[in-house]
Amino acid sequence: MEKREMLYEGKAKQVFLTDDPDLIVIHYKDDATAYNNVKKATIEAKGLLNNQISTIIFKYLIENGIPTHFIEQLNDRDQLCRRVTIFPLEVIVRNVIAGSMAKRLDIPEGTKPSNTIIDICYKKDELGDPLINNDHAVALGIATYEELDEMFELTRRINVLLTDLFKKLGITLVDFKIEFGKTSDGKIVLADEISPDTCRLWDSQTNEKLDKDRFRRDLGKVREAYEEILHRLTK
Repeated sequence: MEKREMLYEGKAKQVFLTDDPDLIVIHYKDDATAYNNVKKATIEAKGLLNNQISTIIFKYLIENGIPTHFIEQLNDRDQLCRRVTIFPLEVIVRNVIAGSMAKRLDIPEGTKPSNTIIDICYKKDELGDPLINNDHAVALGIATYEELDEMFELTRRINVLLTDLFKKLGITLVDFKIEFGKTSDGKIVLADEISPDTCRLWDSQTNEKLDKDRFRRDLGKVREAYEEILHRLTK
């Protein structure tokens, strides 16, 4: 496998083509952004940590029957993945009320709802990634109802698996966002990454934040929080 020219650069990762049209290399950067790219910084070794964390979680999900784009970790910063066409949607799972939902609906952060909440956002930076519903997604041509149903079913299974995994590590999975893509043969798979960049993770005993909120809210010790997540996953 030969790594070739860069196909795309996002806020936290770069995507490179390979000599196989169905394979890509994803490179994890140390860049950190928040509030739709308004706040920016570089956090030393964040890319290395997220690569390792995401690798462990993808392997765990694959072992439990979740289809993903992940193939293998190549080195400290690179993953080999299947090339997919990404649905321009963020699927957000909320087990505990926090962040934008707490602010938007004036609900105290930390409130645990009686149900699991699944939101979808339209991935479009110039619009601020607005919250939409299924009908909007279909009207925009983003996905069909059948594709949305499949993504939501996978999302519920992923939530159960991740909640159980983190509970064993003394961590509450507050919420997380994931993305899905479609392979060249039409299969819907989990894509992007799962890391403290994309999850809210609180220590179960102290509610200490061990995720990107430490950067968003200027709490400090961002790298240390990511290191703690990796430590618990590997010990």
